[in-house]
Amino acid sequence: MENRNVIILTVIFVLVIALAVVGYNYLSENYVPEEAPAPQMQPEKIQAPDFEVMNNSGEFIKLSDFKGRNIVINFWATWCGPCKSELPAFDNLYKKYGDRVEFLMVNLTDGTDETVDKVKSFVKENNYSFPVYFDTKLDGANAYYVYSIPYTVLIDTDGNIFASHPGAMNEKT
Repeated sequence: MENRNVIILTVIFVLVIALAVVGYNYLSENYVPEEAPAPQMQPEKIQAPDFEVMNNSGEFIKLSDFKGRNIVINFWATWCGPCKSELPAFDNLYKKYGDRVEFLMVNLTDGTDETVDKVKSFVKENNYSFPVYFDTKLDGANAYYVYSIPYTVLIDTDGNIFASHPGAMNEKT
């Protein structure tokens, strides 16, 4: 009788954990912030650290290749619910301002959970038009101390960081 109670309690515990995981994944994928706080403005000029990522053609490019342009860097991954919630807004902004602002949508491509092929398929399935860059060596993530995603950095034409924002944003923000 005692073994039966232990088994029943174990099954109930496993079901509760499974429901919590499914619920968390569902809520995080469908979360779109109504009013995200404004990006944090930098009080002083900070030179944006250079880094190298791979473009869609397999060529390595550096952030410094875009000097002289306003730049939006967004660090993200396909498995990140909040990242996925803000990608449509970034795509709309790219379509609207892509001729005046350089968008570097930097995917944290670790080669295991996040592969170049998986990311390319994800972008194609969602009909995103923004340029995707693959941080296969985590050079960008390390240069910007990215410890949570999404993480967005805004850089001016002089190559200075003028704002950054951890967490998901909506199009208005």
